Amino acid sequence: MSVLSRYEPLIEDVAAFRAACERPLPAVVRVNTIKTTVERAKLALREADIDFEVTDWHPGLFRIVEGSAGNNWPYSHGWLHGQEEVSAVPARVLDPKPGERVWDACAAPGSKTTQLAALMDDSGLVVATDNNLGRISALRSNTERLGVTSAAVTVEDARNHSLKPFDSEPYDRALVDVPCSCEGTVRKNPDVLDEWSLDHVEGTAGVQKGILTRAIQATREGGTVVYSTCTFASEENEAVLDHALSAEPCRLVEFDLPLTHAEGVTEWQGRTYDKSVQRAKRIYPHHNDTGGFFCAKLEVTG
Repeated sequence: MSVLSRYEPLIEDVAAFRAACERPLPAVVRVNTIKTTVERAKLALREADIDFEVTDWHPGLFRIVEGSAGNNWPYSHGWLHGQEEVSAVPARVLDPKPGERVWDACAAPGSKTTQLAALMDDSGLVVATDNNLGRISALRSNTERLGVTSAAVTVEDARNHSLKPFDSEPYDRALVDVPCSCEGTVRKNPDVLDEWSLDHVEGTAGVQKGILTRAIQATREGGTVVYSTCTFASEENEAVLDHALSAEPCRLVEFDLPLTHAEGVTEWQGRTYDKSVQRAKRIYPHHNDTGGFFCAKLEVTG
């Protein structure tokens, strides 16, 4: 049985799902509102002879129809950043406000860190954490190109994240876009399925539980934590949420998502999860012609 066959019981239109997974992924850029506006970015792309379409759900995301997403002057000047369409979901769901303290727990190479900073008008504090020095270099490069001044970078295992360098104050919000088995990236990285194993999924899920647990602990009561992955595996999605709900003071909350999606699953291969995991959203590649994604929003209750 192929890896994708594993998820057919969860999908209504299996043929459409399979066909989408075999198509190349559209190139998408996000407008960096720290340096420009959506309207100025549109004019710049037209001047650079780049043909694009604005996505239906996000006015600052453009699908590149013809031309290069990165080899143009608006990109070089930091007006644009290449970002997969569904990758822009979690920061929008987190909805940070200017002046807040926000933790990006798995930050490199920086697409979501810079998106968070832009949503906050580059004010307040975005603490960007990663434990991979090579990826940290890309994170720093992207924050500099995009003109982000509100980010502080820490090199550490997010499971052991320390608040001491930041006055020991908890965060208002935390984004937990964890490393995962990446099945949802099959359209841009077909080899990911060849490297798949259940042992890797289960091992990765253990790391994910630790990171999400620490994010809840590091966020103030009443604060928001968004958990996301680019995998279809329930072991890395609903099971991780189920663990957090039983281990930490938090609850899953509803949120609007203006993209076609399915709800979280409460049963998977003999395991049952807390009913509230249905409030999570599953985005399959055929839903919106994107990559695959999973996103959930939690409120810290104590």
